[in-house]
This record gives sequence, C-alpha cells and structure tokens, in this order.
Amino acid sequence: MGASKTEHFSATQNELALLFKAIAHPARVAIVEYLLKIDTCICSDIVNELPLAQPTVSQHLKELKNAGIIKGSIEGTAICYCLNPAVMTKMEHYFSAISKELKNKCC
Repeated sequence: MGASKTEHFSATQNELALLFKAIAHPARVAIVEYLLKIDTCICSDIVNELPLAQPTVSQHLKELKNAGIIKGSIEGTAICYCLNPAVMTKMEHYFSAISKELKNKCC
C-alpha cells in the first residue's frame, strides 16, 4: 500500500478528511441521525434501532468516537452516547463555506 502523503496537506484538511472518513458509512449516518432525535442513549438502544449485530454496532460507535464525532460516558454498566457539538459545528462550517463559494461560481 502506498503512502498517503498526509504531510503535504494542512492540519485542517487532514482533520476534516478523518471526520468524513469516519462518517462515510450508512450505519454511522444512521447512528448520527438517531442521536439527533434523542438527548442521550445507551448502546443497546442503538442496537435496537439498527438491523445490525451488537458487535457491529459497537465497532461503528468506536469509529465515530475515535474521530470525535460522538462522545460517550459510562453510567453503571451502560455507555451513553451523544453527538459532539464542536465537531458537528466544524463539519457544518466546512460545508457552509463550500456552499457559499458555489453561489458565487458558475460552470
């Protein structure tokens, strides 16, 4: 496998690429959408919402958490997850800036 040459890109570009890679799966999009509907939840609640096995859901949650898209706190034997507003705002600003630039362009 070749080198990705991430050192040739800015820290912001690398950070955004990691965020988008982490969310680039339909199950992870579904998890984000589910977390938007509720304040917090327990992992088993998410498992009940998706047509996936518990270990698969746990792996998707791990990827989202490692990227910082979601936060988790341990409450007894359960882990409660929620979206990380700072990261969601960062992604929103990125797409907002693109959208704003597109309005000024013509193809």
